[in-house]
This record gives sequence, structure tokens and C-alpha cells, in this order.
Amino acid sequence: MTTRIDTRFAELKKQGRAAFVTYVMAGDPDPATSLEIVKALPKAGSDVIELGIPFTDPMADGPSIQAAGLRALKVGMTLKKTLELVRGFRKDDNATPLVLMGYYNPIYIYGVDKFLADAKSSGVDGLIIVDLPPEEDDELCIPALKAGLNFIRLATPTTDDKRLPAVLTNTSGFVYYVSIAGITGAAAADANAVGEAVARIKRHTELPICVGFGIRTPEAARAIADKADGSVVGTALVDALKNSLDAEGRATAKTVNAVAELTAALAQGVRAAKQAAE
Repeated sequence: MTTRIDTRFAELKKQGRAAFVTYVMAGDPDPATSLEIVKALPKAGSDVIELGIPFTDPMADGPSIQAAGLRALKVGMTLKKTLELVRGFRKDDNATPLVLMGYYNPIYIYGVDKFLADAKSSGVDGLIIVDLPPEEDDELCIPALKAGLNFIRLATPTTDDKRLPAVLTNTSGFVYYVSIAGITGAAAADANAVGEAVARIKRHTELPICVGFGIRTPEAARAIADKADGSVVGTALVDALKNSLDAEGRATAKTVNAVAELTAALAQGVRAAKQAAE
């Protein structure tokens, strides 16, 4: 099984550069604007898109992404509509890998088999489900792999060498290393500490390792891209979106461009990293 994710990372490896992975919340600030934002991301330099599934009770998300989820839920965004958004994106883009990121509850309610079939047919490439540990692989991970979707796992600063093999079992696509102990957007990532962690994880796997949480600027994205196979940015993009909204929290003429312009600046940072290293 070769997915768009596998293909994209193979291409980037040949080019000698790290991936720039972007995260936005599906349906934020409304479904139509959200689709325009997702369409704009690859043109602005995003190599892989993570699309958040709106959920009422997130555990790992900081205030910015929690607020984005609530904005999306307020305008009626659902998991079904999230898959419709993916389908809309795929009409014009059949190459950019797209990963759904969220929590198990909406998928459980939707029905695992139905969800996996609909996700695959809509053009989803992988899943990051924050609250399903390896001990629950039979619940969603194994069925997802059988359906042809990558199942991407999180490793954290507290994932020691004893725990790491369990985390990496059945993981595919890439490994998402959480650079800080805490929620999204809470602190800045330390590039040196990240470099040591990435080297340690690479002793256990040949999968690409992308690093997220705590990357907000082109300089930070570049510093992380020097140490890892990819930099992931979410909170900064969500904040750019939020800051473009009107007083009632609705999209304005600036909203799509606000996200696209920051994406382009961050992408330049990521691309500069590997050029400097060559």
C-alpha cells in the first residue's frame, strides 16, 4: 500500500528537504470559507494538510484550537460535513496528502466501518486520533490500515525507549513528535531538544518524523526542519484566521489570505532549512 503521504515524503526526500505540514480546523469559521482555506494551503507551500475534526471535549488542544472547534460546531460542522469538505478539496487537488486529526468519539458515533469507507472514498489519506493508545489498535488502527489509510501516532517527550516500540507498532505514514509536554500553542519548541528526540526515535523506525506544537514563526519552522523530516504548524494559522474575523466571528475578505500569507512565510522558512544544510 502506497498512499499520497508515502509518495509525498519520498518526493521530499529526493529533493533533500523537510515537509511543511499545516493544521486547520474543518468548518472554521464556516464550511465554505474553510474549504477555500484548505484549497489555498498547497498553493501557499503546504506539503501535507492536517484537518481537525470539530469536537466538544478536546484533551490535547490549547485555547486557540478549542475555540476554532467551537466556532465550527456553532455553524453546524459535523464529521459528515468534514468528509464532504475533503471531497470538495479533492475535485481540484488529487496529490496533496490530507490527514484527519481529532478524537475517537465522533468516529465511534459515526460507525467505524462506515467512517473508514466514507473517509477513503472522499480522499482522506491518514488519521491522527489523539485519544486511542496502541492498546486499542483493534478499535480503529487495524481496520484503518486494512482500508488503506495511514494511522499516524503521536510520540511525546515522555515516550521513553521502553514505550516507543508499542507506539510505533502499526504506525504508518509518519510519526508526529509532540515537541512539548502540554497542550497545543502553550510554549515554544526547543530545536536542540527536538534534535535529540528525533535522533532517538529514528533508532526505532525508518518512518519520517514530523514535529509539531510550539512552532509559530518562519524562524522556528526552519530550526525544527533542520532537525526533523517535517515541521507542523497549527495554532499560529488558527490564530491568523481568528484575527481576520469580524466582531461576530464571521469570515471577512481578509480571512483566506491571512492564512495563506502566513502559510507562505512559514513554508519559506521550512524550505530554507534544508537548503542551508546542503
